[in-house]
Amino acid sequence: MITITEATTADIHTIQQIAYQTWPDTYGKILSKVQLVYMLDSFYSEETLRDNMVNKHHHFLLAIENGVALGFVSYEHNYNQRKVTRIHKIYVLPETQGKGIGKLLLYKIEALAKENNSTTLSLNVNRMNKALTFYQKIGFEIVADEDIEIGHGYLMEDFVMEKQ
Repeated sequence: MITITEATTADIHTIQQIAYQTWPDTYGKILSKVQLVYMLDSFYSEETLRDNMVNKHHHFLLAIENGVALGFVSYEHNYNQRKVTRIHKIYVLPETQGKGIGKLLLYKIEALAKENNSTTLSLNVNRMNKALTFYQKIGFEIVADEDIEIGHGYLMEDFVMEKQ
């Protein structure tokens, strides 16, 4: 049985492990190895994750089965002072994908968003990411394109997706 639990700063190492195991599979054919390493080191350093949790009020949840973390999600209510719950990160270990863990995490966020009186779920996904069809199947729609400069000449080329 998979349980969803709130992560704390004590779980940063677990979140990092999942990201470092997931990203090569997710982005290996989309990004150069150098960009992939740069982004992982930037987005998943202990300092950055701690700042996200403590100062930026991003909440993290872990999907756990038999004491093993299989995935995580981070989200923020009242994104840009609107009734929007923003999903910042969601990753499930490659060997466990297709077992409903991603859906379970997103349905939990949806329930939390409703409790918070959010009217919309929002996320970004790389335009070439195979997860795009997963999000569309569970009700997300593309509402915009967004290019985000992240330093060192790198660009995130994303779709902005929303679900009402």
